[in-house]
Amino acid sequence: MVNYIPLILFTVLTNAIAQIFLKKGMLTMESESMRSGAVLTTVIQIVFNPYVFAGLCIFVISMASHLFVLSKVELSFAYPFLSLAYVVVLAYAYYGFGEDVSFVRVAGVALICAGTLLVAQS
Repeated sequence: MVNYIPLILFTVLTNAIAQIFLKKGMLTMESESMRSGAVLTTVIQIVFNPYVFAGLCIFVISMASHLFVLSKVELSFAYPFLSLAYVVVLAYAYYGFGEDVSFVRVAGVALICAGTLLVAQS
């Protein structure tokens, strides 16, 4: 199982990057077009926003990687590692998007990381 940790971490990183791209894409969407009543037009604009589209593509890569991992290791081993994406997303939210990240959030993510380390040791 330990041999697959690099691939698991690749899955985690691509998952986090996909989330960041999706957020960036939604931040670049024009608010006015989102408020119009044309649901189909809004969905098309969202999906074909370059950042959202890239995020969706990266998410597909992440899922393919995760599926491969699941074919090789136990779910109870692989799945907790996905929580490490919280670390990447939290750091980018603070440094990239300028979001307010409280001590409580950081402590929560630290506890998640501690739990993931315990799973990795098993």
